[in-house]
This record gives sequence, structure tokens and C-alpha cells, in this order.
Amino acid sequence: MDGPVGEPGQDGGGRRGRTLAEVASVFLKLGVIGFGGPAAHIAMMREELVRRRGWVSDERFVDLMGATNLIPGPNSTELAIHLGHERARGKGLVVAGVCFILPAFAIVLALAWAYVRHGQAPAVEGLLYGIKPVVVSIVVWALAGLLRTAVKGPLTAAVAAAAFAAYLLGADELLVLAAGGLLVMAVRTRPLRPPGGGRGGIGGIALLPAGPYFPDPTGGQLAQLFLTFLKIGSVLYGSGYVLLAFLEGDFAERLGWITRTQLLDAVSIGQVTPGPVFTTATFLGYVIAGLPGAVLATVAIFAPSFAFVALLTRIVDRIRDRVWSSAFLDGVNATALALMAGVTVELAGEAFVDPLTVGLAVAALFLQWRTRLNTAWFIAAAAAVGLVHALVTG
Repeated sequence: MDGPVGEPGQDGGGRRGRTLAEVASVFLKLGVIGFGGPAAHIAMMREELVRRRGWVSDERFVDLMGATNLIPGPNSTELAIHLGHERARGKGLVVAGVCFILPAFAIVLALAWAYVRHGQAPAVEGLLYGIKPVVVSIVVWALAGLLRTAVKGPLTAAVAAAAFAAYLLGADELLVLAAGGLLVMAVRTRPLRPPGGGRGGIGGIALLPAGPYFPDPTGGQLAQLFLTFLKIGSVLYGSGYVLLAFLEGDFAERLGWITRTQLLDAVSIGQVTPGPVFTTATFLGYVIAGLPGAVLATVAIFAPSFAFVALLTRIVDRIRDRVWSSAFLDGVNATALALMAGVTVELAGEAFVDPLTVGLAVAALFLQWRTRLNTAWFIAAAAAVGLVHALVTG
């Protein structure tokens, strides 16, 4: 046994504390090294939590990945929240999400301060020069590992191939995802009578209550800032380009609080810093209303994800247990993997700019194949190469 028989509560409490500390440390690290966007984040989570730590199986990981694609919000952040719940239940759900977001929040906040003070964002091109190709290799390795789990036969293979082509042709991601799930469900359940009137699937989810009540020196601006970001976090599906459209419509056109130049700078900062792209909200909140604005914007845009995942944890097992919903989830999983592959193709186009970047990607791929080194070392080494390259060529 793990501890004294007479002190089960104390021992259990100690184990829970160690588990939460493990969840916190893992997701803080992933938040620090999480360059490259959602596809890269998912690949790093799979490497760290499936391959290295064995928290969940590949099959469970793919199910969670597919399920988070069905709800609004940043998919990789929601996957982190769900994996935290898998490891440490409700407290793990909160700790994983907060720790994954926190490094990006701190970095973007510092850059926003520098932007407001000096009028321009610090350059990070040298850093990303080395990191991007290594991120591509990490995602490719994860895709290879997840392929057998997500693609379970000719039907899901055909759906994945069609989804990959549709994505590259510019089709809407959510429509592709839904079509993949519905197609597999329709084919597999064709001989069966459709369930009538029973509960199942994912119902509507109410929005969170309005922001905290406190004196607002901006005369209502902070409350409006909070509610606007809360709305975006509650309804947004899709990529960073969809986020850009929402932010432009609300903050540049409707409210007139920022210029389009500031918006593009904010999105650029969100994309080149590690962690969730949604920390673009942190940058804009600071530009609009200083530190209170940054905190409220960040809380508002991510809060719906915690609520959605908390509800999703209650039904994801039921989805897998039923024939029709299990078929739908298989279709979604295969399609989500295809969308991840499509994003990787785009990342590769941006990352492979010369022989050195190709060499970095090949070296990282080889090391993942032949060793069990933590991918954090690859990111750190690639960042160092990028900085040296910038100094030599600059």
C-alpha cells in the first residue's frame, strides 16, 4: 500500500496534491513551448501525455480531440482543459486550462506594454525562423501516430481524404467537420432505425453570467469589453482568421476602439507567441483599457471554454457508447485529423524557406523516431539556431 493504513485521508490528499502539481507543471511547460498554433499544441500534448506519461490512450486522446472540435472556442485549449479533467477531475480541469493559458497571457501582456509604450511590437522573426520547421516535424510525427487510431477503415480513410482536399480548397472547417461526422454516421447506421425522441447528442449551452461587479472608472467600457469578448469566446468556431473577422467587426467597426493596424498587430502577436492564439484578446484588452482591460478580456474569451468542456465531460462517454453517436464521433475524429494535416501543409509552406529550415525539420523528425527526448529540447535548440541565424544574417 502507498501509505499508513490509519491515515487514508491524509495519504489521499497528498496524492491529489501531487497529481494537481503534476498537471500544473505539465501544462505550464506546454504553455511556454507551445509555438505554432493549435495543431502544434495538440501534437505536443499527444507526445507529452500519451507517449511519455501515459495519461490516456491514443484512442481516448483522439475521442477528446474530436469532441472538442464540436464546441466553440480554442480547440487546443479545450483539449488541455479536458486532459486535465481526465487526470484530476474538476480541479484538474481548472488547473490545466489556467496553466496552459498563463504563460501566453504573461508574454502577450509584456509585449502589449512594450507596444503601448514604444508604438511597435518587438521583432521575433529570428526566433520563429528556427522554431517553425521543428514545429512542423512535431505535428507530422503526431499525425503519423494518430493515423491508425482515427482512420479505422476504408470509409473513414475516404472521409479523411475528402476533408483534407476540401480544406485545401478553402471550405469552411466547421462544415467539413460536420459533413465528415454525418457521412460516417449515415453509412454505418443505414440498416438501423434512427432513434426516436431519445436524449443524446450535444444540446444548447447557456452563456455564462455577466462579468464581475466592481466600480468601472471607464464609465461602462470595461463591462462592454468583458461582454463582447465573452460573446466571441462563446460562439467562435474556426481558425485565427475567423477570430480576426470577429474582432474587426466588434472592436474596429462597431465600437471604434482600435484601428485596423492595431488589430493586425494584435493578431500577429497572438500568432507568434506560444500558447493559445486567443491571447490576442489580452493584447487588445491592454491597448483599450490597460491592465484591467487585459485581465477582463482574457477571462472573458476563455471562460466559455471551461464551461463547455465541463459540460462535455458529462456526455463524451455516452457519445462513444451509442452506435449512431459513436459513428458520428469516428467521422469527426478522422475529419479533425485531416484538418490538422491541412493546417500542417500551410505551416510547412511558411516554415521551409531554405535548406537550413528543411534540415532542422528532418533532424527533429529523426530524433523523434530514434529517441524519446522531450520535444521541449527541440523547441529550445531551434530557437537558439534561429537567434544565431538572425545575428549572422542581420
